[in-house]
Amino acid sequence: MTEYLIQERHLSSATRTIVKDADGKAVYLMVGQWGRKGNVLSLYAMNGQMIAYIKQASVVFGRKFEIYQNFTKVGTLHKIFNWPGDFYYIKQLNWAVYGNIYSHHYAINHFNRRIMTMDKASFLTGDYYVIDVNHPKNAPVAICVAAIMDYWLYNRSKPKEKRAASKTALCSINS
Repeated sequence: MTEYLIQERHLSSATRTIVKDADGKAVYLMVGQWGRKGNVLSLYAMNGQMIAYIKQASVVFGRKFEIYQNFTKVGTLHKIFNWPGDFYYIKQLNWAVYGNIYSHHYAINHFNRRIMTMDKASFLTGDYYVIDVNHPKNAPVAICVAAIMDYWLYNRSKPKEKRAASKTALCSINS
């Protein structure tokens, strides 16, 4: 297993995210933005070569994300269900993503073979996601999946907040 570290909450933001190896050496750079259909988050090797990217395919009715590696679409990630835990599936790869998104503890399996696990860890330099990938060739897509999970976690409550704000505005207009 190859271990990667990503500073917590950096995956879902619109900033640059550095992905480091277990020794703290920068391995990948992730840049882009989320929130609208067609937005892209790209993963680059440190030599500047784009090796994978995620494209937001829809924003309503079960957000979908298309995953590309080396400019070839390798799959579409969409949510299947979230009870008692979260379950996502990438049909083209036959990867099942499952676990507890709220605690950032989940795994990716290809049938009964483990592809990736993700947990949180605290170090002196801050809180990090620790991603263990079974083979380095799976790392770019697995990191992209981790970014999608992070996005879904930190952007779940926004629609409720917007609805509550619009209800408050309607109530004040009607008063």
